[in-house]
Amino acid sequence: MIGYGVIPFTDQLAYVDISCGLLFTFAISSLSVYGVIFSGWASNSKYAFLGSLRSAAQMISYEVSIGLTLLSLAVFARTLNLNEIVLWQQENIYFVIPLFPIFFLFFVSALAETNRPPFDLPEAEGELVAGYNVEYSAAGFALFFIGEYANIILMSSLTSVLFFGGFSPFKAVVFMFVFVWVRAAYPRFRYDQLMRLGWKVFLPLSLAIFFNAWLMQSICSIL
Repeated sequence: MIGYGVIPFTDQLAYVDISCGLLFTFAISSLSVYGVIFSGWASNSKYAFLGSLRSAAQMISYEVSIGLTLLSLAVFARTLNLNEIVLWQQENIYFVIPLFPIFFLFFVSALAETNRPPFDLPEAEGELVAGYNVEYSAAGFALFFIGEYANIILMSSLTSVLFFGGFSPFKAVVFMFVFVWVRAAYPRFRYDQLMRLGWKVFLPLSLAIFFNAWLMQSICSIL
């Protein structure tokens, strides 16, 4: 819920406007890794603990790609302030058009970051007895999924802010629909496929995009 504090819902409506809002959002979303690890460890169950370690490895691998894509976006926009990123897009062009590869990497990484299909291995009932949350029920179980679905709404809102010119309920609902559509359209990845995609495909691509963005901006500033 803290991540919603810097989302600019309108030009005048945001809980707080900070200069490093992009990094703040990324830092807050990264804290979910600790909740997953602590929940598995506190269960006093080997299955839950193994599930939490597997989940943490998945989330960290895709957080690296998300971080690099967000830094690439910040290099192009020359700011970390979410309001200024929105204003730049409204005055020029939506970032999704010139930066579509960054948008694609960000959204697919967001699917893995939020543990949604086809990357829902943290709750893979068929492989690891539901993973890190196997020992929880009632309110404890509900809180895990309230947090997960709140994170889906946050990532959908952030996608509309960063790539589609600002927040609107319609844009956020469209991206939430895509989350549901992907769940129905694609089968679950195997764990080795998931990690290979994160470390051997997305990480090199995001690094290449970041250095390319940095090099282009350096050349433009010199000229």
